[in-house]
Amino acid sequence: MIDPRVFRDADAYGAACQRLARRGPDPELAALLARLFEDAERRRRAIAEGDALKAELNAKSRQVGEQKKKGEDTSALLAELGGLSQRAEAAQAAAGALDAAFAAALLEVPNIPADDAPAGDASHNEIVRAWGTPAPAEPWRRPHWDVAKALGLLDFERGTKLSGAGFPLYTGLGARLERALITYLLQLQALEHGYIEVSPPFLVTRETMTGTGQLPKFEADLYRIDSDDLFLVPTAEVPVTNLYRGEILSGAELPRRYVAYTPCFRREAGAHGADTRGILRVHQFDKVELVWFTLPEASLAAHEELTRHAETALQRLEIPYRVVRIAAGDMGFANHRQYDLEAWAPGVGKWLEVSSCSTYADFQARRMDIRLRRHQGAKPEFVHTLNGSALGLARTLIALLETHLEPDGSMRVPRVLVPYMGVERIGPGAA
Repeated sequence: MIDPRVFRDADAYGAACQRLARRGPDPELAALLARLFEDAERRRRAIAEGDALKAELNAKSRQVGEQKKKGEDTSALLAELGGLSQRAEAAQAAAGALDAAFAAALLEVPNIPADDAPAGDASHNEIVRAWGTPAPAEPWRRPHWDVAKALGLLDFERGTKLSGAGFPLYTGLGARLERALITYLLQLQALEHGYIEVSPPFLVTRETMTGTGQLPKFEADLYRIDSDDLFLVPTAEVPVTNLYRGEILSGAELPRRYVAYTPCFRREAGAHGADTRGILRVHQFDKVELVWFTLPEASLAAHEELTRHAETALQRLEIPYRVVRIAAGDMGFANHRQYDLEAWAPGVGKWLEVSSCSTYADFQARRMDIRLRRHQGAKPEFVHTLNGSALGLARTLIALLETHLEPDGSMRVPRVLVPYMGVERIGPGAA
């Protein structure tokens, strides 16, 4: 969440509103911000009233004690004390209710965009750099759903029979290719880039989802087990970023960097009938995720480094891609600054997002109360969190199949995957 102190000062509030407006026109958000500013003022008044009543109550209580010592009648004063006590309790209850309402509403406010995030919607996204030469259109190039079917890598019909649309079933060398990608991507980040590998739970609590910003705003997009109020993870970001929820880290030990694999579950994929063929948009997919905890002043450089680590994976897989700086209005709810890596898929003729690398500043850390202490005796402050996909496998597989397709219908296996696959080429009809 954003710093609640911005609602205590008119200038800070005005500046926050201006920066949030760079996400684009949003009357609902504007109304919410105005209500929070008003609620903050009401809360201040309620606290001031409660403090004044408590001070008066204390003064009257001392007066009662003094009168009793003198043997004077205190009945009138005691009756007055009773009324004051009730009013003080009511003021305290009002302040508590305003506190709870303010805290709940604050969870609905998106993160403030970084100054270098372009203002506006997706049409203002900027291509920062590109790598590789996108494969040209050729008569023999085909979309991945045709390639996968011809090579026996995916069984779309049986996957649908098992779970419905959007749940792919990898078969034969397709299943091995998926496993090889997961293993290679974990090894790359752990062994070459020094990330600590973790294997987190795939089910998490409501508090965990709230910490990273999926709740309360996006509950309809999540898969939930009603009987336990647990959620299937939409990304490994959720459990891994919550590792230190409610803790104070040593500044000397930062940054802390983790890599994790999880399957990811999202209801919204394939909504409105868009890109529903093949595995362009699915409800379940595999992903290897990078998560950082860092010092505030180091988060910008960390964002650049994390993005380069994700790019390395695409380069080793020999997939042409481009890095896109995402505009404020196209960024995720919790994101402060965001790059997307888009891989070229020549069979469908599209740039596909295979990674989103973001810094959240202290937005998530405030929700999870993750702080750092720079040295003994120093006041704790909030860490900065970052994460990035390295990579999302459904779309990476699409780019892989379509990029490395050969004119004879076979697929060349990238050199780095050969040790995990045991083959250099997947031929037509392979199983």
